[in-house]
Amino acid sequence: MRILIVGASGTIGKRVAVALEPNHEVIRAGRNGADVSVDTTSHESITEMYEKIGYIDAVINASGGANFKAVPDLTPELNEKGIASKLKGQINLVLLGQGYVKDGGSFTLTTGIMMDDPIPLGASAAMANGGVKAFVKASSIEMPRGIRINCVSPNVVQESWDRLGDLFAGFNPVPADRVARAYVKSVEGAQTGKNYEVY
Repeated sequence: MRILIVGASGTIGKRVAVALEPNHEVIRAGRNGADVSVDTTSHESITEMYEKIGYIDAVINASGGANFKAVPDLTPELNEKGIASKLKGQINLVLLGQGYVKDGGSFTLTTGIMMDDPIPLGASAAMANGGVKAFVKASSIEMPRGIRINCVSPNVVQESWDRLGDLFAGFNPVPADRVARAYVKSVEGAQTGKNYEVY
């Protein structure tokens, strides 16, 4: 298959690319150091990316961010990052990419453990994750031409523990390689509308 990975230079995206490369053609997309550049907060940038790469069998998104702030300090402006990047950015990859994914292809988006197991400062990210999960479940019954859509909900990954561990007190981090296998399952499997939890 010809697979587009958005956020391929990130901790999870790199491992997903490594897991898929032996059997598939992988196209890396991101802001820097990729085969094709994309800003998922821009409709125009997403459309230009798809026009440049042409038809593909699968799209994986491993990108998206949010501000980590306590609710009393979370302004609409700060919350907008999670909406524009983690929520709308991922959904727009689907809405604008439907015509570029071949019959029977797939989209795989990324949610996260915070929507089900909240952490302090994580309300904005949890909001975006929950919205993506709901979109995946609801849109799966309407996707055209046999296209499947799923999402992966990873725990904090071991490789990011030094940077993020203080936010996830008491959590048991998982290796990024284990998280990557969930994306492989989504792409190579047959299920749709699923949120694959990697805890």
